[in-house]
Order: sequence, then C-alpha cells, then structure tokens
Amino acid sequence: MQKVDFMKIIVKQGEIQASTADTLIVNLFDDVTTPGGATGAVDQALGGAISELIASGDLTGKAGEVGVLYPRGAIAATRVLVVGLGKRDGFNLEGVRQAAANGIKQAHKLKAKNVATIVHGAGIGGLDVEAAAQATVEGSLLAIYRFAATKQEPEPPHEIASLTLVEFDGGKVAAIGAGSAQAQAIAAGVALARDLVNMPPNVATPTKLADTAVTIANDYNLKLTIGDRAWAAERNMGGFLAVAKGAGEPPKFIVLEHNGDREDLDTIVLVGKGITFDTGGISIKPSANMEAMKSDMGGAAAVLGTMKVVGAMNLPLRVIGIAPCTENMPDANAYRPADVITASNGVTIEIISTDAEGRMVLADGLVYATNYKPKAVIDLATLTGSCVIALGQGMAAGLFSTEDSLRDKLVMAGTAVHERVWPLPLWDDYKEAIKSDVADIKNSGGRFGGVATSAIFLKQFTDYNWAHLDIAGMALSEKGNAYTPRGGTGYGVRLLVEFLRNWA
Repeated sequence: MQKVDFMKIIVKQGEIQASTADTLIVNLFDDVTTPGGATGAVDQALGGAISELIASGDLTGKAGEVGVLYPRGAIAATRVLVVGLGKRDGFNLEGVRQAAANGIKQAHKLKAKNVATIVHGAGIGGLDVEAAAQATVEGSLLAIYRFAATKQEPEPPHEIASLTLVEFDGGKVAAIGAGSAQAQAIAAGVALARDLVNMPPNVATPTKLADTAVTIANDYNLKLTIGDRAWAAERNMGGFLAVAKGAGEPPKFIVLEHNGDREDLDTIVLVGKGITFDTGGISIKPSANMEAMKSDMGGAAAVLGTMKVVGAMNLPLRVIGIAPCTENMPDANAYRPADVITASNGVTIEIISTDAEGRMVLADGLVYATNYKPKAVIDLATLTGSCVIALGQGMAAGLFSTEDSLRDKLVMAGTAVHERVWPLPLWDDYKEAIKSDVADIKNSGGRFGGVATSAIFLKQFTDYNWAHLDIAGMALSEKGNAYTPRGGTGYGVRLLVEFLRNWA
C-alpha cells in the first residue's frame, strides 16, 4: 500500500542548469554571499537572480528554508528551488536528508512532475559522495511517502514521476548510483514498516504480517517458518500462547532467515514484538487513545522492513528475523492476573498485569533465538510508557545491553541515521522488583523504573550478547517532521540496516 516507489530515480552526468526537468533543486549554506558550484552555475544561467535574493535578504540559506525562483525562459526548467543547508560547521548526513526532504516536499506542493537535484553535501559540503547521494535519495523518498488510506478522495493525489540526480563530475557518477540504489532499498523497507503500523488493526492482523513475510521470502529467497498455536505448543512457548489465548485472530510466530544455511557467517538475530492490537487484555486499558495501540506491532514491522532491505542488499551476514505476532484481547479464555505461565526455557512467570504482554511474547522469541547460536540478538518493542516519560516522545529509544561493544555499535548506527538510542542501566538490582512468591519472576515490577524492570525481565530469557530497544514513543508520531509524516514512522529499519552494514 505504500506510495514511495512510484517516483523513478535517475542518475545522470551533466550540468543541472541544462536539465529538461520542470523543477531544479540546488542549495545554499547560510554564510554564502556569492553562490558557487552547481548553485553558482544556475545563478549565472539566471543572470544572478539567486545572488540578488541573497543580497536583498530574501534568501538566507538557513536550515528549512526553500526559496522559489521562476526562470521565465532563461533555462528549460519552470522553477528553481534553493534549499537552505543551514550552518556549514557541523553539517552532516542528517542535514542532507532534511534538505532533500524540504526540497522535494516543496516541489510536490508546486505540482512538479519531473525534478532534478544536485547531491546535497557532496560538493562544497565535503561529505562522502556515496553517503551524500544515499541521504539525498533517502530523504526525498521518505518525505513523499503517503499511506494509501481507505477513504474516498475527490481527485487522485499528485505524484512526482521522477527525481534525477545530476552530477557534473563523471568520476562521481558510479558512487552516486550506488548510494541511490541503497537508499531505494532502505526507503522501501521503511515504507513497508510504516504501512504495517498505519493499517487498521482489522487489516494488519497476525495473518497479514505472516502474508507480508511470505512476500519478502519469495522476493529474496529467504527461508520462512510461520508457526501456529500447535507449532508453538510443541515448543512449549507458554508466554506467547498465554497472550494469544484471548485472541480472536490466530497467532503467528514468524521466522525469516537470510543466508539461513550459512553457519560460516556471523549470525545476528532480530526479534520484534508483534502485538497487532493491545487492549491490555483482562487488565484492560482506558478507552481514551486506545486506537494508538494498533502500533504495538511496531517492533515486528521494523523487523519485517529490515529483512526486506537485508534481502534486497544481500548482506554478507546470516540474519534471522523473528516476529511473535498476536492480539492481546479480553476473552473468557484470556490469561489472567495471578496466573503462572511457563516460558519455553522453563522460567515460570507470575502474571501481575496482562497489559505487560509484550515481554511475554518476546520471552519466547528470545529463547527461540538461542537455536541460531547468534553473535548478537537485538529485540525491538513498543514496551513501556515509562520509556517515553524518561526520554520523550519521538526523541530516542531506550537501549539496554549485556555487551558494551554491541551497545556502542547501536549508538553509533542510531546517530548516523538519526534514529537515536540512549543507553539505560541493566543493573541486577532491578530484579528485586520482579521477585515472586509463587514463580521464578513476575511479569511486572510496578510503576517505578518500569522501563528497566521490563528489560531485566527479558534478560532472564537470554544467554548471548543481547540488546533490547524500547521503541515506545518512536513507532507512531502525532506530528511529522522533515521526512517522517504523521502516523507510522518505520523507526528501527534504518537503524538496524546501518548496524548490520557496519557489523564487521
């Protein structure tokens, strides 16, 4: 359902001012008085029009600014957009993504059909050409994503047909092409994750997520396992089955394997919480804003989106994606507070709250990961509201890790793609809060330190290098930014892909 891949991406050697596109995009730092490079070439072709606007103060080059000029026949293009890059000091790939996003959104607003752009940051910005090209295309594609919602529209929405990256230096064209291809693969994975979160919960059921996994497996020749209730029972997945007991929709335990038979390669396992709708179960949530709980499968969506990218890029790793998917519903059969559940590693769990269900399905997902003898396991889950209280809405995911180099790699990857993570403590002291009189542990440690007690709960199901990402507050956005619209963000896909690409 995503609307992100309709825009054709072209890489071309030449002079941007000679492009036949109807809209050109160039850029400007905020300290420039006389533009140079490609922007200078366009300025010259327009008889100094850009310089005049700078001199008058109408064009400042500040971040977020987009100036519009109309050539009136001086060049073939109907309009020229000048995007502000902001300050030169500290300009980075996130600045490229935002500049590209601001430019393409303005082009879309002006109903452009064919757009040509320079690669932001690759010239005077001094950034690596391939990385800058990837960021330019990534920012552009992610910015024009539109969820194909099931509603009537008076007329078809406008679409940009093509985006051409124009580069004067022929020696840079191959690198730009490589960066562009990577960006297209990543944007498609992000769009898939966004779509799954944006879909209504009566559409994005566990079966729908399983069908999505089938498509990914077929497209990229990945091994696929989809476990049902009986399959999970054979493996003693008491946590997963307990949550699924009250679900009307059949649960699906999804396992995708890239290079599944290549045990000579490093194995990384990704585990995503797949609660396709969370009512809280018997410990039912307040009705206000419960509709946002369609996003409680944001971790599973990120894992599926990442596996799509991993397959498209054919990464030289053995990557396993695990997504335990079910609804959490109140029902005569639903699990209850005070129940004691046995997970697949034999750990017994006293249920304090059926609304602490994400950690229950993750427990069996993390135990299942042991089968692959992984070098590292990363789970993603919209797990606790306390993480949002601690770090803020849309700011960062909480990161817990049993291994420092794994933690550092994730922090570095998150910084690079601006899907930030922030390390939080995984002290054994937190285990005191989940001690039980009737079982090995409780599934909730109470209100205080909830983000950490949930992490220490999950640790009881790991025996490998492990990182837990609490992505509550990140999977669904109430307001958009430069290249993320309202709704599903696809958070985690770009982070994980960056992490995997730099694993070695």
